[in-house]
Amino acid sequence: MLIFLNKYFTFNENIISHVAYRMIFSLLTSFFINLYIGSYFIRFLKKYQKFQIIRHNGPKTHYSKKNTPTMGGIFIIFSIFFSTILYCNLSNINIWFVISILIGYGIIGLIDDYKKIKHQNSQGLKLLWKYFWMSIFALFLIYIMIINTQDISLKKLIIPFYIKNTFETNYLFIFLAYFVIVGTSNSVNITDGLDGLAIMPIIFLTSGLALISLLSDNINNSTFLNIFYIKNSSELAILCTAIIGSSLGFLWFNSYPAKIFMGDVGSLSLGGSLGIIAILLHQELLLIILGGVFVCETISVILQIISFKIRKKRIFKMAPIHHHYEEKGISENLIIVRFWIISFIFLLIGLLSLKVVR
Repeated sequence: MLIFLNKYFTFNENIISHVAYRMIFSLLTSFFINLYIGSYFIRFLKKYQKFQIIRHNGPKTHYSKKNTPTMGGIFIIFSIFFSTILYCNLSNINIWFVISILIGYGIIGLIDDYKKIKHQNSQGLKLLWKYFWMSIFALFLIYIMIINTQDISLKKLIIPFYIKNTFETNYLFIFLAYFVIVGTSNSVNITDGLDGLAIMPIIFLTSGLALISLLSDNINNSTFLNIFYIKNSSELAILCTAIIGSSLGFLWFNSYPAKIFMGDVGSLSLGGSLGIIAILLHQELLLIILGGVFVCETISVILQIISFKIRKKRIFKMAPIHHHYEEKGISENLIIVRFWIISFIFLLIGLLSLKVVR
C-alpha cells in the first residue's frame, strides 16, 4: 500500500524501494500490533469465557489449562494482514494467494473453535466437513494459481541435495500442491498441543522461506544456489516477516505458562499459508525438511493409528509424540525447548541443501 500511496504522497525512498526496510518494518509492525492488542483480546475472551476445551483422552496435566482462552489466531491473522497490506506490493498476485489461504483457512478454524466452545467438547467441526471445506478451498486456489500465475515453471519441483535438482510434475502438481497445503495446515494443527510448541518452529520455518524468497529474486543468487529465479519473489519475504513478527508477538503471551492458545483459527491458517508459500517458491520438498518437527508429529499420529488398527497395540504412550514424552514424566517446558532446538537444527539442514556441489 505504501508503494501505491507514494504516487500521491512523498515518503522516504529507502523505505519504499528497499525490500530490507520493508521486511524490518513489516516484522516490527505485526509484532507490536500483537503486543498491543494481545492483552485486550485475552481479557475480552476471558470475559465471555471463550476457553480452551481440553480433550478427555489427553494428558491429565492439561486439565489445569481449561480456563485458558483460545482463538488467539484471530489477532495473528489480523496483524499479518495489516502488515502485508501496508508494506507489500499489492499488484503481486502471489501475495493474494497467501492472504486468501490465511483468511479462508482462518474462517474454517474459527468455525471449528466456535463449535468446540459452544458444545463444550473437543470435537468441533466434524472431521469430514472440516477436510471437505479445506479441500474445496485448496483445490479452488490451486486452479486459480494455474490459470493466473505468470511463473511458467510453476509445475517444476526442486529436489534438495540433488545436483540435477528439477522435476517436471505436470498434472501431479495439483495433487502435490493439495497435499502440501492441507497437509502442512493439519501438521501445524497437530503440533499445537503445548504452550509455545508450534509457534517457534513456525518462526524458524518462515525464516527459511523468507531467505529463499529473497535469494530467488536475484538471478545470480538463484543460479549459484540451483534454485528457480522468480521475479519479485522478495515480496513474499515481506509477507514472511509479517508472519514472523506476528508469531513473536503471539509467543509473548503463548510461552509457558500460556495466557492464550492460537486455536484452529491460528494453526490451520498459518500452516496453509506456509504451504502455499513453499509451492510458489518450488520448495515443496524443502518444506518437509524445514518443517521437520511438524512432519515428525504427524508421522507419530499416523504410526499410532496404523499400529493400533493392525496390531491392537500402541507404539507411543500417547500421540502426537509430544504427549508421549509428557506421559513419560518429562516436564512440559523441557519438551517445548527441546523441540525448538530440533526445529532450529532442521532449519540449518534445510538451508544446507540450497548449495549443491557442482
